Amino acid sequence: MRQLVYYIGQSIDGFIAGPNDEVDFYPVPEEYSTWMFTEFGDALPTHARKLARVDDVPNSRFDTIVMGRRTYQPALDVGITSPYAHLRQYVVSSTLTDVHDPAVEVVDGDPLELVRRLKAEDSPLDVYLAGGAALAGAVLPEIDRLVVKQYPVVAGAGVPLFTTGFAPTAFELTDVQSFGSGHVVLDYRRASA
Repeated sequence: MRQLVYYIGQSIDGFIAGPNDEVDFYPVPEEYSTWMFTEFGDALPTHARKLARVDDVPNSRFDTIVMGRRTYQPALDVGITSPYAHLRQYVVSSTLTDVHDPAVEVVDGDPLELVRRLKAEDSPLDVYLAGGAALAGAVLPEIDRLVVKQYPVVAGAGVPLFTTGFAPTAFELTDVQSFGSGHVVLDYRRASA
């Protein structure tokens, strides 16, 4: 069975975005961006893949993305209805009704049911959970792997990594990638029961 991978960036103090969904305060030096393009090019929006010149590279990690409305909204705000055209796209939202793009499926139901169905598919590639915090909290029971890109900055306030009730869930650290810039990528797998 394939895995649900929460691939996400956060500040040192655990925020994935600022109070108004800002992410432009995260520094992205060349060494780090090159690593992201090389290792997780599938997770880049289609326009960023073109800029990074990896748009012709076949997907090697993901073939599907699941995101919440707040993750999808910045693309809509600039007129992009299919921001991850190289992946199957699912947006979990009970309020989004005006997307008329056949490449994007809006899901107004149980996100756990959706990710369980996607994980059960026969595919060698995994499912990319792009966020946000409420969606990650809702599907926490099905997250198999966390790839946390920790930026060397303290936000002070903002959107946490997860929004959920008290639900201690053990993960094992399996890899650490560090960069001279202070960036760290922490790779966790769900702990064996």
